[in-house]
Amino acid sequence: MSNSPDGSSLTRFQSYALVVAAAVLLSAVLAPVAYDRATEPDGSVAVITVEGFISSNSVSEVQEDLREARENESVEAVVLNVDSPGGGAAASEQLYLSVQRTAEVMPVVASVKSTGASGAYYAMLPTRDIYVTPASVVGSVGVRGAAPGPSLPGEIKSGPDKASATAEQRRAQIETLQRAFVGSVMKHRSDDLELTRTEVAHAKVYTGARAVENGMADDIGSTQDAIRQAANAAGLDDYEVYRKEPPRTGGLFLLSTQDGGTVVVEKSPVGYDAVESPTYLMVYGDVRTQDEVIGNVSA
Repeated sequence: MSNSPDGSSLTRFQSYALVVAAAVLLSAVLAPVAYDRATEPDGSVAVITVEGFISSNSVSEVQEDLREARENESVEAVVLNVDSPGGGAAASEQLYLSVQRTAEVMPVVASVKSTGASGAYYAMLPTRDIYVTPASVVGSVGVRGAAPGPSLPGEIKSGPDKASATAEQRRAQIETLQRAFVGSVMKHRSDDLELTRTEVAHAKVYTGARAVENGMADDIGSTQDAIRQAANAAGLDDYEVYRKEPPRTGGLFLLSTQDGGTVVVEKSPVGYDAVESPTYLMVYGDVRTQDEVIGNVSA
């Protein structure tokens, strides 16, 4: 190339070279950003732990975790990581309702690490799939309640009906809870169940392998399998996994009864530990009358 006397050609060439160099440099800087944006996950799967005895305190924390998952725009699915033998009937019901509410807005899948029985099993019912290991323990669709006992020495009641429920009244309350529990199992699992309503009400526990066979659970698999299933149900090809720490449990003590049974009582924060009303527990075991299974009652 020839140069003009005033060097205008060289100037144009130099300007062009500078533009090209600037473009290359800019693309080198922006390329990682564009790559990061192109490879950002489609969403996340929240893994929420349900562990230990189900009480009002532990359920409150799990409910908060579920609420956060529902309100977090990046969370597209939830996995319940369950290892619990059950607990209080009222607390278990609250957990069930929170899981059901979450399942209405996103896929929820359950994974049983070791035990998912009684109240814990009840809480898993609204999930779309229940994964278990072959040796997991699931089931125990039953209710347990403390039978009425004598008044404490020197006890003064505020009214004639205070803590005066009879054994028949308590039995009726347990039967109501039991029917609700069994009814929920039939509602959520009836398409897969190989068990009759009466068999479900026997409150038996099953190994994971047997539970998959009889329809109490869906598949054998790990928590990772449950995560993949939840992500697939949410349509996520690329996703992150967000794990919530399990709620801390504590402040519980056991009261042994004369027949060797045990009642779990939440310790009062103000130091008053008397039980003013029956606490119904969803726990292991079955108790039969001559006509039907009603629950598990400890005196």
